[in-house]
Amino acid sequence: MGGRSTTGKSSRGGPSKRKVGMGQVGKGKARARTGSGRESAYTVGLDIGGTKILGALLDPEGDVVSTVRRSTVHGADGLIAGATQAVRDVAASGGVEISRLAGVGLGIPGIVDHRSGTVKHAVNLGVHDDELALADLLSAELGGVPVVVENDLNVAAVGAAHVLERSAEQDGVEQDGGARDHEDLAFLALGTGLASGLVLDGQLRRGASGAAGEIGHIPVDPLGPECPCGQRGCLERFASGKALEAAWPSRHGKPSPVELFDAARAGDEEAIVVKDRFASATAAAVRLLVLTTDVRHVVLGGGVAQLGTELLDAVQDALREQAKVSPFLGSLKLAERVRLAPTDVPVAAVGAAVLGRRS
Repeated sequence: MGGRSTTGKSSRGGPSKRKVGMGQVGKGKARARTGSGRESAYTVGLDIGGTKILGALLDPEGDVVSTVRRSTVHGADGLIAGATQAVRDVAASGGVEISRLAGVGLGIPGIVDHRSGTVKHAVNLGVHDDELALADLLSAELGGVPVVVENDLNVAAVGAAHVLERSAEQDGVEQDGGARDHEDLAFLALGTGLASGLVLDGQLRRGASGAAGEIGHIPVDPLGPECPCGQRGCLERFASGKALEAAWPSRHGKPSPVELFDAARAGDEEAIVVKDRFASATAAAVRLLVLTTDVRHVVLGGGVAQLGTELLDAVQDALREQAKVSPFLGSLKLAERVRLAPTDVPVAAVGAAVLGRRS
């Protein structure tokens, strides 16, 4: 899949408590029953990356009541042990016994089969060709709590939709269809690669083969650079963290995107050209998503999106510039649809917890 930032602290970290509103998808099924027949509505979500595990506990109202951060241990055994402890830690931090959990959701990179709860080719986690029955193994460690496994970008899209929607509710924002408009979005991950997760009309869209949102491998320049996928001129060769590293290698020990934007801000003409070219390519990705799915929002996430408002402004400016030559594009108000991923909650972990309600 496309780039998710996997940088993080190497120390274990610890649980914390917080109260953040959540959205509507999955809310109708919030009250599930445990195997013992007791009603429960607490769910845990984990976002498992190459260096860290982020966890979130949701209460019956869909609010985040506690979070946790742990280091990832690679390999099947380490992965199961780390996920088990993360669930126990975040539940304990929220004062909830494991037996009261209605479900657990996991977001993880690699090739995920959400039906069987298996994952393979998650190479940055030490999981290679053999399928790992992650859902069944973790459920057994948790005393039978149902577990669902989903692709990391998909849970990020679900989490972003709910956090944004709930924020709109709390702010009293009403649009054409009300606050639930936020449940129609694409989460565009600008990391090592480029890909998106899709929530359309409140439903996660995976596609027939799980490839929905893989826009990074749409060729946009037949004479462009070769792509590892075997094609030439793919979009992610122009709009991704790896593309930025190739165009503006780090020279002072900071991430390439940071150094590029610093140099452009300082007036470096070459940096300005590279920055504008990257913003235009990212704008093309936004335009592609809107023209194919007509999502109300495109949320910028992943490592490059940590640039914050400078990136957002650059992409919106590029979209406005591109719309000048086309009344049709202008009518779509593309720039107004773009926003940054929320940073005050672990969005992917929240999305995993929401999907855990459906287990």
